[in-house]
Amino acid sequence: MTTTGFQRARSVEAKRQRENAVLDAARALGGERGIRQVTLTDIAEAVGMHKSALLRYFETREQIFLRLTADGWREWSPALRASLDALDAPDARSSVATAQAVATAQAVARAFASSLAARPMFCDLLAQAPLNLERNVSLESVRAFKLVTLEEVDLIVTSVRRLLPTMTERDVVDIVAAATSLSGALFQMATPGPEVEALYRSDPRLAHAVVDVEPRVTRMLAGMIDGFLAGRIAP
Repeated sequence: MTTTGFQRARSVEAKRQRENAVLDAARALGGERGIRQVTLTDIAEAVGMHKSALLRYFETREQIFLRLTADGWREWSPALRASLDALDAPDARSSVATAQAVATAQAVARAFASSLAARPMFCDLLAQAPLNLERNVSLESVRAFKLVTLEEVDLIVTSVRRLLPTMTERDVVDIVAAATSLSGALFQMATPGPEVEALYRSDPRLAHAVVDVEPRVTRMLAGMIDGFLAGRIAP
């Protein structure tokens, strides 16, 4: 792809548009190839600029994808909260409060798992963020990213505790951490590449290596939530 037509952005609005073009290109390439396979040169070529010109807008390849991870949190969190808000909270005064809470715990786990499984690139980013995306950027970029995640986690905590009021804030923070970490890690296991996946499916002894993210995350989160609730709901 030729890059001779690139002109440096001269205004704030032009700079913002150029940054968005870079983010859009990285998002498309990451969704197609996987985050690890996308280089800074790939992104620069996709938007029609030289790599050196792209570095006027972003510090590193990692900063680009860290920005996309923050965008992913901003998109996923309200979708998850909408699913949670659609669930009925148990009536603590009811004689069947325990059974209702257990049912709600399953529903909460399912809401987390299904919303994450529906966002494979976000799962990929969640796995890559602590491994490398936070390691080759400025401290200010890390700070900005963490503030976004903290804000969204706080909102998720409020939604979950509305449904399961006996859970503490720390409990729910741990649930969010488990959901995002598990989904990120299991996504990597579920997408080993076509040749390796074919190997797993061809040999019954390797069947356990074929991972279905959503049901596994649902099961593990439900067990975790039930464990938090076990000592806090009166029989």
